[in-house]
Amino acid sequence: MDVQNAAPRFVDDYLLSLLARASFVVSSEFHDRLRARGVSVPVWRVLAMLSGGPETVTTLAEACLLQQPTMTKVLDRMERDGLVKRQQDARDRRLVRVHLAPKGEGMVGDLLAAARAHEAEVVARHPDAAAIKDLLRALIARQGQKRRPRGG
Repeated sequence: MDVQNAAPRFVDDYLLSLLARASFVVSSEFHDRLRARGVSVPVWRVLAMLSGGPETVTTLAEACLLQQPTMTKVLDRMERDGLVKRQQDARDRRLVRVHLAPKGEGMVGDLLAAARAHEAEVVARHPDAAAIKDLLRALIARQGQKRRPRGG
């Protein structure tokens, strides 16, 4: 069979595959820039999340796409490196909130600026990116409603 007349592969039109592949391709560029700065992707994700204020370990794990035990190990290293600190929640002592430490606060601004610059480059190459972001936020919100909420 002629390659030009071949039926498309399933994964080339499968939404989940397209989302994952697009994320990988676009993220890889930025991840290379992070590595050049000596910052791992999980550390970047934690710092970016904490730039908005303290978060629970569970919230960080979900947002950073890590299992909770892995997130705990990342946080252990980050705490040892002086990037974050953990404190019991004042209202619910069962909860631990993660905060940026001064060293983490000093790093996060430059990293956010680099992320914004990379995003601007991507948007310049793909003018439909704003509409794609709106669609992805809606997809995440709708799918998120179907998941059972977890504590913490």
